[in-house]
Amino acid sequence: MADWSEEEYVQYLRDERRRYGWVMQRFGGLVAFQAEMAAEQRYPFEASDAPYRGLMFHDEAWCWAMREIHGDQYWVSHPDLVEPPAEYRALD
Repeated sequence: MADWSEEEYVQYLRDERRRYGWVMQRFGGLVAFQAEMAAEQRYPFEASDAPYRGLMFHDEAWCWAMREIHGDQYWVSHPDLVEPPAEYRALD
């Protein structure tokens, strides 16, 4: 992530927050405000000199949200949720 400009990092952060919030509303039962707060907590802004900045991005928002909702091995108990739906992909 060190190759990213600040603008690219901030845009990616916004996009992941938006996706995470969408999942938390759609599948986690949160209202919009709660989902937004959860997304900001999951994806805090990291300063450009923070070690491991952007490491959170190694998995997409779908995965992090499903882990929050259904647990660390959600794919075992909910194999139908391994892949996000088309609606999620359409958020891009």
